[in-house]
Amino acid sequence: MFKKIIVIGLLILCTVLIADPVTKSGTTAVGFLNIDVGSRAVGMGSAYCTLAEDATAMYWNPAGIARIPGYEALFSYTRWIADITFNYAGMVIPLGNTGTIGINATFLTMDDMERTTIDQPDGTGETFSAGDLAVGVSYARNLTDRFSIGFTAKYIEEKIYHSKASAFAIDVGTMFDTQFQGLKIGMSISNYGTKMQMTGRDMLTQKDPDPQISGNNDKINASLNTDQFDLPLMFRVGVSMDFLKGISNSNLILSVDALHPNDNAESVNIGLEYTFNNMFSLRGGYKSLLLNDSEEGLSAGGGLKYPIAGTEIRLDYAYHSFGILNDVQMLSIGLSF
Repeated sequence: MFKKIIVIGLLILCTVLIADPVTKSGTTAVGFLNIDVGSRAVGMGSAYCTLAEDATAMYWNPAGIARIPGYEALFSYTRWIADITFNYAGMVIPLGNTGTIGINATFLTMDDMERTTIDQPDGTGETFSAGDLAVGVSYARNLTDRFSIGFTAKYIEEKIYHSKASAFAIDVGTMFDTQFQGLKIGMSISNYGTKMQMTGRDMLTQKDPDPQISGNNDKINASLNTDQFDLPLMFRVGVSMDFLKGISNSNLILSVDALHPNDNAESVNIGLEYTFNNMFSLRGGYKSLLLNDSEEGLSAGGGLKYPIAGTEIRLDYAYHSFGILNDVQMLSIGLSF
């Protein structure tokens, strides 16, 4: 009997090891929340949880805005795959010992499309639009000279034609600077919130409540009840180290993030950045390591930082490979004052 139990247990273990894991891909709404923000981050393979100390921190790790010494504004433009445009804008305002606040907005837009129906598959002559929006407010504070914590509350909306879905979500993040050779540790949870459900006049229809009865009214107004979908919850843990910190006028940062989403399998991002004289930067990285069937991969980029009349201007560019899909290019501009 005992031997049979052992054999059954080994068979079950082998089945689990060789079976494909259930990733739940495509089971959440508003996938645009998984599109990474900021050219510096994307150029480093999206391994940015511990390095997010600019206005994009409100996406990666809200604790990072507590490390920003002054006012900052940032805008990022991305020509996404399938002729989709993805933009991000953020502004950070320090409040002294009280902490730091920030506001941000993310937009995903596309060209209008022609409406087709079963009866008119070649088009009705009418066009419709679709797009996504997320607007957030963040607050962060340095609890000690090493440890920071931050929060983001945001409103999310998805629209297509005359229908839309909306939700509210929060992000939470922490960041710890060990002060040992530039070693930093970070953690963030993104998009914890309500479910989304499509509503609107496109859901209206006309129905015969009982087709079995002759002479019944087949024009009774009714509303389609659509399913509710979760938000793409993401848990990140990251670590980074500056191998040249305090040695020369250069910096060499290696960063690694581990990701646990609710709509895919676990994966790892890794990135590298070399900066000379706090002015010129070169970056490279790889996204979605250990993730099966992913088209994402190699990324690269560079940046320039230059002070003008008390204002620091940052220009960053990133290239991201998407395999059989079109490669993505991103441009960001930031102002610190």
